[in-house]
Amino acid sequence: MRIDSHQHFWKFDKSRHAWIDDSMVVLKRDFLPNDLETHLDQHSLDGCVLVQVDQSEAETEYLLSLAAQHSFIKAVIGWVDLGAKNVNDRLRFYAQNPYFKGVRHIVQSEKPDFLLGADFQNGISKLESLNLTFDVLIYPSQLESAIQLATSFPNQKFVLDHLAKPYIKDQKISDWKEKIQRLALSPFVSCKISGLLTEADLNQWEKDDFIPYLDIVFEAFGEDRVLFGSDWPVCLLAGTYDEVLDLVSSYSASFSEEKKKKLFGDNAVRIYNITE
Repeated sequence: MRIDSHQHFWKFDKSRHAWIDDSMVVLKRDFLPNDLETHLDQHSLDGCVLVQVDQSEAETEYLLSLAAQHSFIKAVIGWVDLGAKNVNDRLRFYAQNPYFKGVRHIVQSEKPDFLLGADFQNGISKLESLNLTFDVLIYPSQLESAIQLATSFPNQKFVLDHLAKPYIKDQKISDWKEKIQRLALSPFVSCKISGLLTEADLNQWEKDDFIPYLDIVFEAFGEDRVLFGSDWPVCLLAGTYDEVLDLVSSYSASFSEEKKKKLFGDNAVRIYNITE
């Protein structure tokens, strides 16, 4: 299967989606399955991984209901309060749903050491036995904590979202590079090739802006631990779905067919335990 490993749906609500500020007018509307399906069909993509944006179990329930209605949604990365005392019960409850493949928390909005909290790590410790992933959404300043987290749970599947949001617009790379290379030493950490355009100059980015960052990630993680993701519709802040896909397709044009298949689907299928 060809899979877009990272996208979102929402019914826009000004209070619930407060992160969508006045500079993001293009995102201030509903984005629903029919809006994405056209893009998937156009590019012969068989399905997608639907990722949470709101930190509530109501969001998880909503995303799972969409997956039950639309066969192209192959997996849901929902939200569960990993710091809660009843976290084991809640994870087991959701793990019964065949579409529920993992959890994400918007760590980028938390303190740098959030990932190292005892209650949070107790929640992380419950994921492996249920074959659930944890999507790591962080800024470069939080990479050190992510490295420690991955080291503490060496067999847990982690997926780094958006390359940890490197400062592409400012062309900062050295500190991020060193930490990415260390994080990649943990064999069960993978990296989504996603969210690139929105870390560059939104209005004047060029394909060449991304090459140094992609080179580092592909070298560090290797061909078995990278996944294409569009980050649609957030990508619309800087470009179209076509442009996002073209960026990654152009970069990988010289790859072998096997390596391309891994990037554009096989790795997502394996890591997220996707089945038809």
